[in-house]
This record gives sequence, structure tokens and C-alpha cells, in this order.
Amino acid sequence: MDDRVFREAMGKFATGITIITTLEDGEIHGMTANAFMSVSLDPKLVLVSIGEKARMLDKIKKTGKFAVNILSADQKEYSMYFAGQIKEKRDVEFVRINGIPIIRQALANILCTVHSKHVAGDHTLFIGEVHEIIVQEGEPLLFFEGKYREIKN
Repeated sequence: MDDRVFREAMGKFATGITIITTLEDGEIHGMTANAFMSVSLDPKLVLVSIGEKARMLDKIKKTGKFAVNILSADQKEYSMYFAGQIKEKRDVEFVRINGIPIIRQALANILCTVHSKHVAGDHTLFIGEVHEIIVQEGEPLLFFEGKYREIKN
């Protein structure tokens, strides 16, 4: 199977966009990700998939903590910045809760400790145990067929 066809098929699944954040040695790190899902209600578990070449991989392994920040429609620039699409330095306003940085005004901030990790192909799947959640109203930032999208009423 051709890699291009696989990517095209995966792009047919519309997703929200998250920024995964962690704090290592006093420095905040973030990464754009759309490979995120809830896993369990009891206990409350979520999953993020981090590529083996991503700098975030070793940071989460080291810290054992991360936050999933579900972006709102007006946070597209954050998504682009943490995906490396915007190269110029940006001031991102973080808040720290229990030592984990979160992005202000995200639709949801989900604070986790690593429950388990599993290597799957060229990614590591981190299952996080949720310890705290902050939720706000708003419209989501969406991604479909390689492009940012909006919900149309």
C-alpha cells in the first residue's frame, strides 16, 4: 500500500486539534497533535500518539506528565506555531496547574500523568490518567483533508 494513499484515507477523518504540553527542567514544551482520543471512563484515561522523531517523545517519557489542550476555532495560530509552520517566535500565554503548563482559553485542558506507554510502529502511544479538567465554551478548531476547517451552521 502506498504511503500517500494511506495518508489520504486518514485525512478523511475529521479531527479536532490539540496542543500537547509538558514542563521539563523549568522549560515549557508544546506540540500540535490530532492523534488524541478518550480511552476509559473508570479510570479516566486518554491517549496521545507521539512520533518517534518528535522532540516531545523524550520529554513526556522523562516528565511522566502532560496536558492535552483542545483548541478553539480562534487558536489556529497556536496550532501552526507548535506544528512548526510558523517559525517566528510567538508569545504564548501559559498557566501552570500542578506543575503542568496549559494554554489559556482552550476549549478544554486535560491534565494527565502517564499511566502506560506502548510502542506502535513509528509512534509511542501514551495513555494518560486524567487528574484535572478545565472546560470552556466555544467552537472547535477542526482539521480535514489536510486543511483547517470550521463548523458551518
